[in-house]
Amino acid sequence: MTDLPIEKLRQICLALTEVTERLSHGEATWFVGGRMSFVTTADHHHDDRVAFWCAAEDGVQEALVATAPERFFRPPYLGHRGWLGVWLDVPQDWDEIAALVADAYRSVAPTRLAAVLDSPARGLG
Repeated sequence: MTDLPIEKLRQICLALTEVTERLSHGEATWFVGGRMSFVTTADHHHDDRVAFWCAAEDGVQEALVATAPERFFRPPYLGHRGWLGVWLDVPQDWDEIAALVADAYRSVAPTRLAAVLDSPARGLG
């Protein structure tokens, strides 16, 4: 498997305001303001699949896993908190992934940063 999906994910995450990347538990992880993680890669968790986990609002994990289990899953360790697992070794809609990452960011970012993301100047609001 090429690193291309992880690189695409990295570009999406690092485009957000005050996001940093560092290893956490051996995986590339993205943090808002250097403290709160919102996305982590998951390619060393007891299988050969490439995926990422992201924070998600209540009900999102259940809805996506129920409608597209070939693309989404309930991740170990954080699934009970509502985090969503997204397989990257299957065809994915990168616009949808960007939206999931933005929602994950919003769910952990301080209000002032979430407001920047949603400002008309960013084109996401």
